[in-house]
Amino acid sequence: MLTIHADSRGRALAVKGAWIDAAGTLEELAAARPRARVRQWPGILTPGLVSLYGDELLEETYHPDPREAGALGTEPLTGAAFAALAPDAARLAASARRGIQRLLRHGTVAVACGELRSRAVRDAVRRSGIGIVGRSGRPEGPVSLDPYACGRPAVFADPRQSGSAARFAVFDVPDEAALAVRGAATCVATVVEGRITYRRR
Repeated sequence: MLTIHADSRGRALAVKGAWIDAAGTLEELAAARPRARVRQWPGILTPGLVSLYGDELLEETYHPDPREAGALGTEPLTGAAFAALAPDAARLAASARRGIQRLLRHGTVAVACGELRSRAVRDAVRRSGIGIVGRSGRPEGPVSLDPYACGRPAVFADPRQSGSAARFAVFDVPDEAALAVRGAATCVATVVEGRITYRRR
C-alpha cells in the first residue's frame, strides 16, 4: 500500500512497502498519487535518530516489565543494580525488546553498537527491524534513551530520498531548533521499514 506521511509544514514522504517512493510537498505528492492513503502528523517530519549507546542500553541495562514495578521500579537499571539482578538470556532478551520500544518512543530508528555479545539481544534487535550502525569504542557522555540528553549533538539516520529505506520520525515541535531544546520525548510517531512502530496515543 502506498502511504503519504505529511507534517504540519506540508513536507511529505510517499512510502511504498519498506521504501520511500518520493519526497516533496503534500500537495505535489498527493496530486501525483491520488489513491494513496494520507497520514497527516503534527509537528515536523525528520530522518529518525541514531542512538550511540546500543550496547549500553540493550546489554548493560535492564528495562523492567510493568509487572515488576513493585519490586524494581519503572526506571532502567544500570551499574550495580543491573549486576545484582544478573538477568539470564531470556530475561535480557525481554528487557532488550522493551528497551527497543522505549527507543522507538524517542524517534530512534537505529542503534550504534560495538559488538553485541548476547545472542538473545542480537535476535531482539534483528526482529525489531531497527537498524544497526557500527562503532568503535564507547562514546562519551551520559547514556540516555533521549539522544538530546547525552551531552553531544544528536545523530540522524540517512536523509530521506526516493529509493532509500523508510526510516523516519515525527516530533511535535515547530522546527529543528525547538526539537534540540525540547528533546526526543516530543516524538509522536516512528516509522521503521515503512511500518509505524510507535505512535503516541
